[in-house]
This record gives sequence, C-alpha cells and structure tokens, in this order.
Amino acid sequence: MNSSARLLPQHPAPEHLRVVIVGSSNVANVDAEAARMESLLVSRGHSVFTQSVLQGDGCDGETDLVVVLGGDGSILRTARWMGYQQVPVLGVNLGRLGFLADFRRDEVTDAFDEIAAGRFRLVDHLMFECELIRDGKSIHHQIGLNETSIVAGSPFSVIEIGLHVDGELATTYRGDGLIVSTPVGSTAYNLSAGGPIVRKDIDAFIFTPLNPHTLTNRTVIDSAAREYELFVSHPNPGSACVIDGQVVASLVAGDRVQVRRAAARFTLIETRQHGYYRTLREKLAWGGGFPSIAPIMTFGKKSGDKA
Repeated sequence: MNSSARLLPQHPAPEHLRVVIVGSSNVANVDAEAARMESLLVSRGHSVFTQSVLQGDGCDGETDLVVVLGGDGSILRTARWMGYQQVPVLGVNLGRLGFLADFRRDEVTDAFDEIAAGRFRLVDHLMFECELIRDGKSIHHQIGLNETSIVAGSPFSVIEIGLHVDGELATTYRGDGLIVSTPVGSTAYNLSAGGPIVRKDIDAFIFTPLNPHTLTNRTVIDSAAREYELFVSHPNPGSACVIDGQVVASLVAGDRVQVRRAAARFTLIETRQHGYYRTLREKLAWGGGFPSIAPIMTFGKKSGDKA
C-alpha cells in the first residue's frame, strides 16, 4: 500500500457511519436509487442524510462518507461542492462510462459489507487550484479535480500560450489550446486529445496541447510540486479558461492563469474487488474484445502447469 492509499483512521472497521448521499436530479432514477441506498444504509445502522441540491459550503466535520449517485460529472460537482473539506467518496455509476463513479448498483451491498468489515482503502488524488490574474488582480479562484484548459474559441484561429514553470519560461504553445490535467483527469479530456493515461495516485500535471501548430509540441508530464502559469498574449474573442468542463471566464490580452497543487486531496474508496487496472480494463475494453489471458499468468504459472 503506497503513501496515497490508507485506511480511514477514525474507523478501521466502521460499524456506524455518518453518510451523505448526493445525486443530480438530471440523472434518471436517481431519487429511487437514493431511497434504496438510504434504506440499505439505515438497515446496517448508519446515519444517512440525502442532499439532491449541492448548496452551501459542502460537508461538515461530522460526515464520514459521501455516496455519489450518477456519473463522473456528478462526482466532479461533488468535489467542487466539498471544496477544501474533502470527505471520502463512494461513486455509484448511474451513467455510462464512469471512471470515478466505479461501482455498479448491484455491487453496492457488497461494497458496504466490505467497508463495515474494514476491507477497504482510501486512495488520495491530486486536486489543483486555478487562479486567473488580470491587470495584477485575482478575478477568479477555484479548486478543481480533472483539468484546467485554455481553449482558442471563435473565430478558431491559432492562439499562443506561454507556459512558465516556477517563473521560468518553458515553451510557447501555438494551436487550439492547452490542457493541464491531473492524473485523475488523464482519462477525460486529456485522453480524448491524445494525451497519456497517468496512474491516478501520482502527483503530477500533464500538459497536452490541442492541435499544436508545431510538431515538436507534445505532451509533457511534470511534478505537481511546481507552480505553473499560462500567459495568453493575444486571445481570440471566444477564448476561455475552462475548469472541469465548465467555462469560468473569457480571456483578454495579458491574462495569466496560474495552476498549482491544492492542499485538499480528493479521496475515493476502493474495496478488494475494485482496483485501478480493473477499472481501466473494463472501462476502456483493454484486450480488444479477446478472452482474458489472466488465467495464463495467475501466480506465475503457465497454462497446463499442475497445481
């Protein structure tokens, strides 16, 4: 177990948890699933509060676990809602793909049994702070989980984005924009843009240019311990800063977008049945549809070896 994976210290074998269930009313069957989940948790002796609208300052210090019903978008909204008071999350997939909302509805009962028995771990993930500086003043500050993006926008001509690392100019990107992704976000917009998959418990940022005009501009991965600044000298009228899929501000000439590691860590619950490579294998259909070769490699034995 690495340094980013841990057991819940207050509850090594939690018999009574204070649970908040959240979900979006835009997700089909979320109300019925929330009622089923609440009944399941209460029957096991847990205290449950259901919140369909994410308002206020997120969870209080009395919450042990947040169950998110929906897809990865629901989890991103929940992470923003919790802000700097992050609480461990169990994601239940009511959507389609679901890298973060990893548990199926029919797996939830077993998941709670595993948690009650202490057979789980908490895996911390990098979050970032994004700050937009204009004329020397901060006009927007936000915490995020997946990525910060600078997109060229209409009239869709090439823009230039200068990347500074700890105050030093690293390079200037010319193209349709730039994605600065966390490892959690590496399977989102970054992956669609041709960026690499980076193991989600690694502390690093991934810089993936969008349709770079210079062929030597390729994805770069660097430490999350550094501070990064994106300088946009001449944006298009439609150029914007986007955080986790949400436009947070239009850009004007001279804007600087600062990205750095946040003090808060997003925390997911994993059980014995759910691990990193299982998620990638199932969600991305690794293996091309061919039968799994896992039995051949089990415990180092070759096919045909005697037990």
